[in-house]
Amino acid sequence: MIDHLEIQTRQLDAVVAFYRRVLAPLAYELKLEGASKGFGTSAGVDFFVLEGPPSADVHFAFRVTDRAPVRTCYEAGRGSTGVLDQEPALALAIHPNYYAGYLRDPDQRLVEFVCHEQE
Repeated sequence: MIDHLEIQTRQLDAVVAFYRRVLAPLAYELKLEGASKGFGTSAGVDFFVLEGPPSADVHFAFRVTDRAPVRTCYEAGRGSTGVLDQEPALALAIHPNYYAGYLRDPDQRLVEFVCHEQE
């Protein structure tokens, strides 16, 4: 199991602003504001962003329990410093209920929001 994830960027303000926007529908907030910016919920902090050489060729996914947050997080990416990559849709090649939407953050990392549950 993955306990937490840390990425680096040279665009700290833009990357933090991007994740603040797209993670808000999941009740993720910026909880730590030191050298390492930490996002999480009341359950704890598990996603960190810090200044440094950009983590490259990275793809990670935030899992949600139903399809609505996939769409909401994707839509939150509109007008952000990121890029809309692939609209939310079923990925039947993975499995019949794999529903995901994809964004790219300011460093072009592929950020996925995914639901595995049947609607």
